[in-house]
Amino acid sequence: MSRAVLSLGSNLGDRLAHLQSVLDGLGLAVLAVSTVYETEPWGVTDQPDFLNAVCIVDDPARDHWAWLRAGQELEQAAGRVRELRWGPRTLDVDVVTVDGVLSNDPELLLPHPGTPERASVLVPWLEIEPEAVLPGHGPVRTLLMARPASDRDSVHPRPDLRLFRRGQHASVVGRRKP
Repeated sequence: MSRAVLSLGSNLGDRLAHLQSVLDGLGLAVLAVSTVYETEPWGVTDQPDFLNAVCIVDDPARDHWAWLRAGQELEQAAGRVRELRWGPRTLDVDVVTVDGVLSNDPELLLPHPGTPERASVLVPWLEIEPEAVLPGHGPVRTLLMARPASDRDSVHPRPDLRLFRRGQHASVVGRRKP
């Protein structure tokens, strides 16, 4: 079993469509997906706001490297260009954690570095997995509560925007472009 938590982000183009492309691309491997959240950029702050979500995936045929490669392929399909660290992007797919795997490989650090400080990951993850634990760091709820209130409050739910797992029907809830 290869269960993973993936963080999704987009701040260029049709942001919602870019996030949805990940769920479509991973198909039946997607077990759960969070609400869509809007967040201000950090690192490089002179760029558009992000749409973010977290999904939990599982596929016995994929290991941690396969999850990384799948995310990279989806980013490429969305036209991602890596010009500036923490800069604007059509799609960002980060492997946050893979059950039972710790990695110090520079190409794939697990759990994903920075996760304990990113409310944009912790809030949506906690929504879909209330008892989540970040290996080596502790309960996600505790990590989130350790963040300043301003960090937690900067993650805004967008109930008007929906992501759909395979088998769900978009016609049930209206979608609009951001």
